[in-house]
Amino acid sequence: MRHALEHADLPTGELDTALRGGPFHVALRAAIAARGLPLQRVQHHLSRHGVKVGVTSLSYWQQGARRPQRPESLRAVRALEEILQLPDESLIRLLAESDPHGEPGAPAGRSYRSLVEAAGVLDRLRAELDRPADSGLHTLGHHECVRIGAGRELVAREAHHIVRAHRDGVDRFLVVHRGDPGCAPHERGVRALENCRTGRVRRDQDAGVLVAELLFDTRLRAGDTFLFRYAVEDGTVEAVHEYLHHFDAPGGQYALQVRFDAAALPVRCRRFTQHSPEAPRSARQELPVTGPHHCAHVVEPRIRPGIVGIAWDWPR
Repeated sequence: MRHALEHADLPTGELDTALRGGPFHVALRAAIAARGLPLQRVQHHLSRHGVKVGVTSLSYWQQGARRPQRPESLRAVRALEEILQLPDESLIRLLAESDPHGEPGAPAGRSYRSLVEAAGVLDRLRAELDRPADSGLHTLGHHECVRIGAGRELVAREAHHIVRAHRDGVDRFLVVHRGDPGCAPHERGVRALENCRTGRVRRDQDAGVLVAELLFDTRLRAGDTFLFRYAVEDGTVEAVHEYLHHFDAPGGQYALQVRFDAAALPVRCRRFTQHSPEAPRSARQELPVTGPHHCAHVVEPRIRPGIVGIAWDWPR
């Protein structure tokens, strides 16, 4: 049952428009204003729903400085729909859409429910392969090349890893790939290109997650280095607007190159970083699309925990 609040009559103007067209932060701000609730009161109502969210986070959400992404944050959004007496899924739906500046909090069309579920799916697939979260490998260098096709889709990505073992007996690497809207996990695959071969593969159709082992055919000792390359064929059929990589641990150099088909060139490219999925994006920098292969790239001399990515805008 929905709770009665201080102001029960919702206006049909600005709020209705924001709920139909977004973006999320504008709709949230309009809904809070329509109820005449200070953020401290919103926080109080959330706590009554068993959800803990700070006033600072609520302020960031309605300013558009941050977007709710963690499971607890998404539970808060669903609670806000009830607290503010909004239609079911109205705020959650807006979270799946790009913001007005072309920097989506998630690829357009991807359900936020699926983003939350994907984390649990990954844990399950990793458990099926009996692989711990700690791979036993430290990254010295990680270079990725992502290919965007003529239909603005993510065709494939190729990765070159240089690693050092920090314990004895390491003989494999676990590739994790989560597809964008329209991907078909059963049509995707991992190709071992150099110094490795493909082992067991697990897929989850609903979450769009692919997990695969790369076998080294040698057992590394602590301190040994190893180089290997592989490619992931994505199978996405819808347009993508960004590519990002989330690092859980520090490491060496990371380089990301995005290569666009000559028939589908963006009007703008930019790099970005985030300390966490819920943090605001920072270190934005315009990137040129150069050379006959129409590439944009970023280089991070040292990997830090967090996110590094490239986003782009398509011509309308």
